[in-house]
Amino acid sequence: MPLARPRVILFDLDGTLVDSAPDLAGAMNRLQRERGLPVSPYDLLRPHASAGARGLIFAAFGIRPEDNDYEALRVAFLDIYAANIADKSHLFSGITNLLDNLHQQDIAWGIVTNKAARFTDALVPQLALSAAACVVSGDTTPHAKPHPAPLLEAARRIGVAAEQCWYVGDDLRDIEAGRAAGMATVSVGWGYGNPHHPIAWDADMHASTPADFLTLITARA
Repeated sequence: MPLARPRVILFDLDGTLVDSAPDLAGAMNRLQRERGLPVSPYDLLRPHASAGARGLIFAAFGIRPEDNDYEALRVAFLDIYAANIADKSHLFSGITNLLDNLHQQDIAWGIVTNKAARFTDALVPQLALSAAACVVSGDTTPHAKPHPAPLLEAARRIGVAAEQCWYVGDDLRDIEAGRAAGMATVSVGWGYGNPHHPIAWDADMHASTPADFLTLITARA
């Protein structure tokens, strides 16, 4: 059955709206230098940006959350990142035009991220994303993605049914969360953990670029 035109589009943040990998990798490199260690190459760290501290610490140190040194590294890394959260981060090319177009079409948009509010609240205004109809962070509800709770909270705040929303992301857990929430799902091809095939992760739709994403909406006008 053809997917209906959305009333609301909800976006993941890191890897979907914002290229935050430069600041995340920079914070990790600084942490490594402070410990007298060689820095990890950017190309090694970038694919792990959507996974936050957990993914980056594993990529840089090979340490997992259950390991003894993990928590100290996590706290130190996040403190460095918080102090440099928008030095080099920027919206992906085409995102500003995409969001402007949604406004012109009277389609509301919001943000649902696993990033903690401590960081989301600092980053969103610095990147001109304050027009979002809602921002749901990783600690807004008791659960983070791939649990559907954050997405359902966003729909509740905006005042629409879940089935009137699309959820857009660059990671498997984004598609899992959207599906669990009963929303149409869109995987994107410009992020970090993204697939490059329309049927990857069983997403309902795939967009290689923000311009391609606009065509998905226009086709349902």
